[in-house]
Amino acid sequence: MKESAQNKLRRYNIKPSVQRMAVLDYLMTHHTHPTADTIFNALYPSIPTLSKATVYNTLNLLTEQGVIQMITIDEKNARFDARETPHLHFKCNECGEIFDFDLPPFTMEALKDFEVSDIQMYCKGVCPSCQKKKENIN
Repeated sequence: MKESAQNKLRRYNIKPSVQRMAVLDYLMTHHTHPTADTIFNALYPSIPTLSKATVYNTLNLLTEQGVIQMITIDEKNARFDARETPHLHFKCNECGEIFDFDLPPFTMEALKDFEVSDIQMYCKGVCPSCQKKKENIN
């Protein structure tokens, strides 16, 4: 059974406000690696008291506490991901979409003497859909 945003916030000792639950729930249900502006634009119609500052502050808090990951694969905008299992990101240089790929199980044994606070793995290139579009043009 899927964990609720409220329970996840409590698990990380974060007070679950309406805004925090909405932002986290959006990330947990939309695996599109959205930007802060995307989240704000999606939530504002149902929460008209929501401000962009609240979204940015919530994302910063969730990132600092390890609830979500800030992805820096996009040079223009930080993206956010609530998926907790280790995975690789692929960003298409044509359409800008970010895809998740599961990683084979790996051991952190090589890093045993290091204090790891963040792991990011990503690739950039052209997705199959954009490759087909390019082939059809040529």
